[in-house]
Amino acid sequence: MENLGRGSDPSPGGGGEMAPDRRPPGPLPYEGVWRFTAPAIDASVPQARHAVRDLLARQGVPVSDDLVQGLLLIVSELVTNAVRHAALLSPMLAVEVAVGAEWVRVSVEDNHPYRPTALEADHGQTGGRGLLLVREVTRESGGVCDVEHTASGGKVIWAALPLTPSVV
Repeated sequence: MENLGRGSDPSPGGGGEMAPDRRPPGPLPYEGVWRFTAPAIDASVPQARHAVRDLLARQGVPVSDDLVQGLLLIVSELVTNAVRHAALLSPMLAVEVAVGAEWVRVSVEDNHPYRPTALEADHGQTGGRGLLLVREVTRESGGVCDVEHTASGGKVIWAALPLTPSVV
């Protein structure tokens, strides 16, 4: 698999370049892209969360505890949304973790064609705030998130967070 983890651009294309004086001479030991698939069932939510946590630790990614917790919350919410809203048209989902020199990106892909929207849930509801949570955690970390259509007609929802905390 092509290593899309290089560069300073966290978008799925990974096309950004670092300034030449800041670029390490080669990939850092923790850089790379990892992807796994799972059935669109409830049990996949904690499995995806644990897989991402274990991957970050195993690769030695320099992430703070706060950043790990934010990433795990994002993964949980995105996989939950795929399970709840896309499973009928997409019985499998894919989770990808891409780590660059300066950022980490998590994404969840399914084959459901409709782009999700973050709804303002009323305070009496117990659910419906997942995408708002993803957007807020991403923003507070100084990251970016987006939804893109795939070539197969599905979608990928991703969030990229900087490895070093942003100064707000």
